[in-house]
Amino acid sequence: MKKQLNPVAEEILRILARFPDGASIEDIRLNNSDIPLRTLQRWLANLSEQGAIIVSGKARATIYKLAIGEATSERAVIEGQALIPLSAAGERVRGLVNAPIQKRTPVGYNRAFLESYRPNVDSYLTQEDLAKLAALGDTGIEQPAGTYAQQVLNRLLIDLSWNSSRLEGNTYSLLDTERLIEQGEADDTKTAKEAQMILNHKDAIEFIVQAAEEIGFNRYTILNLHAMLANNLLADPQAPGRLRAMAVGISGSTFTPLAIPQLISELFDLILEKAAQIENPFEQSFFIMVHLPYLQPFDDVNKRVSRISANIPFVKRNFSPLSFIDVPEDLYSQGMLGVYEQNDVSLLKDVFLWAYERSASRYAVIRQSLGEPDPFKLKYRTQIRELISGIIVESLNPKDADKVIKRNAQRLPEADQEQFIEAVETEVLALHEGNFARYRVSPKEFERWKAGWQG
Repeated sequence: MKKQLNPVAEEILRILARFPDGASIEDIRLNNSDIPLRTLQRWLANLSEQGAIIVSGKARATIYKLAIGEATSERAVIEGQALIPLSAAGERVRGLVNAPIQKRTPVGYNRAFLESYRPNVDSYLTQEDLAKLAALGDTGIEQPAGTYAQQVLNRLLIDLSWNSSRLEGNTYSLLDTERLIEQGEADDTKTAKEAQMILNHKDAIEFIVQAAEEIGFNRYTILNLHAMLANNLLADPQAPGRLRAMAVGISGSTFTPLAIPQLISELFDLILEKAAQIENPFEQSFFIMVHLPYLQPFDDVNKRVSRISANIPFVKRNFSPLSFIDVPEDLYSQGMLGVYEQNDVSLLKDVFLWAYERSASRYAVIRQSLGEPDPFKLKYRTQIRELISGIIVESLNPKDADKVIKRNAQRLPEADQEQFIEAVETEVLALHEGNFARYRVSPKEFERWKAGWQG
């Protein structure tokens, strides 16, 4: 068994696996700027002493490279070769769904698979699984829903948008995705559909983070998530946010989804009802990852909805999010086929457990660079966000913004007014192209505001 490393060390090894010929410290920071420079330097020295990496060159020409043993295992992670340790049950499912399609039995939707599940009595995840996941995901934040997700939002938007899109065959690179989300620059060599898919993910993630108090496993949340994720991607302009009224098939599978609209609606509501009753956030997350795609309640984009929905419990309870970092497309697809054709969650569960551990390690690194949240800003975070959003959308100049800020401050208790003004002004002055997304404004609105603000 591979020994557990500090999350920073794991992240460094993962990045170096992308550079078989070695990487400079600038290359490493480009791939994860969330690791503070001094922390990065310290861990590179530690890994060198442990023999995990090889260091060559001096000063600015220093190159860091994985040692042979580490290179073999870590590159396997990046390339997705036998990357996830599978249970015996997971291996069995993988064997079944990898058989030629002609040898696999055609099946339809089995409603007993859903109906027999009893929330808080039955569980796909064992007590051992749940305890491990809770330890991995615990951020120690006891603040309003969405506090932790807000802290890591800039990174989450890129990670989850890219990885969820990648699992759908999107060919944007991580850096392309970052440029598209932060600067609005699409890659001319890619299709417009791919850019739209990523931007839709961004909107959906912002929705569950910004509306953390209001969202849940209900029609309002899930239908609106689908509307955002399917925006401008479906032939029928009315299909986003609407339950399916047509028959669909699953490519490469012997499974035929349910085709009766009334039953789709009934079972969709049952999924949401059962999910809302589940008390454990990890079981709740995995349940929705299993049953939303199995029902296929929408014309398309079902798995994308399930992946974003799987983060709802984590956002609401301030656990580390699930970004599907490094999850191989083939294993994820095979896990879903196991659900479709066998009603067996074993392989998908193996993927889920590994994916959450990977994601939690990623955000543990990011969290080390975060300070303690300002309790005053937490108290007034909604007012601050809405006020700054209005300043940007209305393209206010400094003089007009000052009037609006002071007018809004007068609505608060007198003891908080001066601090509120200072907090808003500090946030406005800190705005730049890499952080304006949290205010739910478009790149064009931000650029127009910035031009007027500086002019």
